[in-house]
Amino acid sequence: MIHIHRLADRRLERVPPGSDLRDAIWIDLYRPQPEQAARVAGELGIEVPSLADMEEIEISNRFYREDGADYMTVILPGQTPDGRHVTGPVTFILTPERLVTVRHHAPRPFDTYPTRADRSSTGCGTPARLFLGLVEEIVARFADLLEATGHALDAIAARVYAGTNEALTSEELAEALRSTGRQGEMVARVRLGLLTVERMLSVFSLWSDHGDAGRETKPFVKSMLRDMQALEVHADFLSGRVGLATDTTLGMVNLSQNQTVRIVSVVAVLFLPPTLIGTVYGMNFHDMPELDWTWGYPAALALMLLSALGTWAYFKWRGWL
Repeated sequence: MIHIHRLADRRLERVPPGSDLRDAIWIDLYRPQPEQAARVAGELGIEVPSLADMEEIEISNRFYREDGADYMTVILPGQTPDGRHVTGPVTFILTPERLVTVRHHAPRPFDTYPTRADRSSTGCGTPARLFLGLVEEIVARFADLLEATGHALDAIAARVYAGTNEALTSEELAEALRSTGRQGEMVARVRLGLLTVERMLSVFSLWSDHGDAGRETKPFVKSMLRDMQALEVHADFLSGRVGLATDTTLGMVNLSQNQTVRIVSVVAVLFLPPTLIGTVYGMNFHDMPELDWTWGYPAALALMLLSALGTWAYFKWRGWL
């Protein structure tokens, strides 16, 4: 799928996929087909990297220059067409005439930014400003994800740490663990995205350090780098909260299991004296005068009951129940 945007009255205007690519300021390739990649290469002379190329982790494959175009690849959280949350590579190809993005999943900023590009702090009058505006939208999305994670952890903590009389069920504890794990995974995805975007901005600042364009964009780059450093600190804080919530929930699980084992152990001990009495009178010795008693059987039952009640009363007195 190819999304073509051109500049109209300092705004981004989306045009039909068959429009002339040379009039576009931003070309967004989402899960591009071979013919679409070939079209971009044929009309603009820009080679579109494959998904395998984008997934390479070497710095030389993530950031490089080729035929006057800057290729920069980052890892961003997003969704697949079937709704699964994943992290995947996104490549930014920046030239003096336009910005080309290549992605195989759907990070939300690529849907929200086109409608508000003119209201971003950088504007969208040039490809470089358009690029920085899109990065600004990505950083804002990181902040939203971390904020949502914080709220989710607040809800988990309020439920797990609450000092109520009602103990959490095993199903509730399992759901708390699953929810905590999902939030931890989200924090990890955002942390990875922040790392790669920060590195991309550093490379962009180095490459554009000379000339008027570099002087114009440098304050925006510095501002975004400061924002990302603050978000990284916040992400580390949330990671600590995830670890604490996980440990606490696992502790609650252990307490619940210990309570169950404790009940089983007490029941076993309560039945031990009656079992001993029944075993004694189950022996087949010849000289057992109690066997001839008329009230022997009721007396043995009463003795069993009293022994169990006595054991229970002793445990209760010691505070073991």
